[in-house]
Amino acid sequence: MHGPASSGWLLVALCAATGAYCLLRMRSGVEEQRRAAGGEALMGFGMAAMAVPAAVFTPPAWAWPVYAAVFGAAGLRALWAARTGRHHLHHLVGDAAMVYMALAMAGSPAHAHGHGPSGVPLLTGALLLYFTGYVLLTGVRLLPVAAVAGGGATGSGAAAGWGDRPELARACRLSMGIAMLAMLLTM
Repeated sequence: MHGPASSGWLLVALCAATGAYCLLRMRSGVEEQRRAAGGEALMGFGMAAMAVPAAVFTPPAWAWPVYAAVFGAAGLRALWAARTGRHHLHHLVGDAAMVYMALAMAGSPAHAHGHGPSGVPLLTGALLLYFTGYVLLTGVRLLPVAAVAGGGATGSGAAAGWGDRPELARACRLSMGIAMLAMLLTM
């Protein structure tokens, strides 16, 4: 993606750390959580690779179509999985955004900036709106119910493993949503 190298490296670190945590979540005892974590790990590591500053590493021309193919296949898998749970629709939108960004990068000259005289393309704007809404909604869902109601903190029951903590999974998804927003803004 284009933009300052420092923000690119922060995106790389955020996305790689999120992908690594998603790999830990794949050890969950719940099969649905393992499957979702696998797709999210792919997304995290793919976003980390895509966010490497162009000044440091410019991928070869064949890399962008490979990105598009990998995330296109992941999108088809998410579409198939959406029959059983609507959460997979978010994965479908994320995969579609990755395909869109890969195709946009494949079609742009190296180190080209900006969106041209027409401003932000319609699809980019739609994706920005979607991910902004997603980030806001996910952020609100992370607030403890007691804090929202004005009460004090409540203790959690039995200790859950790192892979089975729903609030950490939401924080993982929130960080990837924020990273997706940053990547779409710097296209």
